Amino acid sequence: MKRKKSLVISIIVSATILIGCQPADTEYQEQIIERINQYEEVILTADLSWLSQSERDMIPILISAADVIDDIFWIQSFGDKDFLMEFLDDPYAREYAMINYGPWGRLEGHTPFYHSFDDKPLGANFYPPDMQREEFNAWDDTDKRSPYSIIRRAPSGDLVSIPYATAFAEQYEEIAHYLSMAAELADYKPFANYLAALSLALQTDNYSKSDRAWMKMKENNIDFIARPLDTGEDRKFGHKAAHSSYLVVKDHEMSSRLEHFADMIPQLQQRLPVPGRYKSEVPGSGSEIFVYDALYYAGHCNAGPKIIALHLPHDPEIQQEVGTRSMQLRNVMEAKFDEILKPIGNMMIHEDQKEYVQFDAFFHLTAFHEIAGGLGISNTVDGSGSVRDALREYFGVIDATNTDLMALFMMNQLYEMGELTEEQLHQAFVTSFASVMRSSRFGTAGAHGTAGMMRFNFFAREEAFSRCQATNTYLVDFEKMKQAVEKLVEQLIVLQGDGDYDAAKEMIGSYGSMSETLQGDINRINDENIPVDVVFEQGLRHLDL
Repeated sequence: MKRKKSLVISIIVSATILIGCQPADTEYQEQIIERINQYEEVILTADLSWLSQSERDMIPILISAADVIDDIFWIQSFGDKDFLMEFLDDPYAREYAMINYGPWGRLEGHTPFYHSFDDKPLGANFYPPDMQREEFNAWDDTDKRSPYSIIRRAPSGDLVSIPYATAFAEQYEEIAHYLSMAAELADYKPFANYLAALSLALQTDNYSKSDRAWMKMKENNIDFIARPLDTGEDRKFGHKAAHSSYLVVKDHEMSSRLEHFADMIPQLQQRLPVPGRYKSEVPGSGSEIFVYDALYYAGHCNAGPKIIALHLPHDPEIQQEVGTRSMQLRNVMEAKFDEILKPIGNMMIHEDQKEYVQFDAFFHLTAFHEIAGGLGISNTVDGSGSVRDALREYFGVIDATNTDLMALFMMNQLYEMGELTEEQLHQAFVTSFASVMRSSRFGTAGAHGTAGMMRFNFFAREEAFSRCQATNTYLVDFEKMKQAVEKLVEQLIVLQGDGDYDAAKEMIGSYGSMSETLQGDINRINDENIPVDVVFEQGLRHLDL
């Protein structure tokens, strides 16, 4: 099915600023190769032999839909992908551009890795490149902060907000075609209903029905996410949602093992270390945790560092009505643990605690990080609106920092409730600390990199760890770590509940930077050629269908 260029898409031009064209040289090429080598190549696959024939037949169709989502994200991140690929005259530059969805390195603070480009615009390609904050703030438009619209200039020069349903109408029509084909093959009716609801949602920019339909699916073997999700790509305001797609297959046995923890979410909410008004929201009773193997990533989630879990739906009203679902992507987690976290732990954790760096701890920390997305507070206590809207561009970092800390807090609560052993708790603390150095290597370009630095600096202030100068390794003080986690969770939830934009800005300014000590450690890790993240070899050729 070929797609014609629409009039709307033709005005979605790249926000790139060209500053002169120079040919690539050998030194420049070597630098790009070094950057590519920061990523460990991982084949994304899973055992699909147990699926029904109709489910196996659906997979190529859903991958085709995901590829259209990928096309949309290229527009949001850069602009014209074909133009960029023709412009880049070096094959390694093209390869790195495919990893980053543009000529800017996501691990290098969105700075250009190729001649002729300025730093990536903070607003990516969601806004006109010449639009200043003051103009946007002064603009009287009720839709300007919608996560589902792009901002452009009319011929008069005035700003205009274009709903995604209009801007990407032809892409959405193509996705709807694939979703309809997949729905006809679905043996499990709730999955067919969800695909139909998702098709309608894309064409109306209203995802409430599709979110509800998605939460009604309990026994599906395949799951498919294809929509605008996170707002982290919009570093200017944090308003606009970037398109992502995940195709996954469920591990029912592993999922059943985590059901018990999902049932405890309301109880854990009440154990949060904050006054009652900051934990009065009631998580939906349908909250659950499922485990999957990922088959295909596309769009924002595939750009640079890869997501290993997600927590949906994002809408606070839907969360309270029907609950949330935490999706643990086990095969991606295993790849990151084996190739990155375990080697970092072997190098940076003191001999006395090295054995505590374990995959099970990493798996559960990730699960509880996602569960934490449904705990705490999502609306300000004064009733003025959502925490996301109040904190704006700082929401992503504050939320990522808090959910990382809340994962540790919840595991400590489960230990006190007799659900986890002391050994498991110690594994969680040490594995989490090793993961701080893993995520800090992402730099300040993304929320999780800054959140890693925030945790390191918080823990340093609270003396939750010590450094052995003789071996340049770290020891976690379990009691001080426990106290630090509880103290910081309280501070962050109160900040969120108060919707304190200035406090969020100040906190990130104070703690969200790379300390000299941490930078030295990261340099040593890099010198050992430990990958920073993974890049996928994925697609039908890697799936035994």
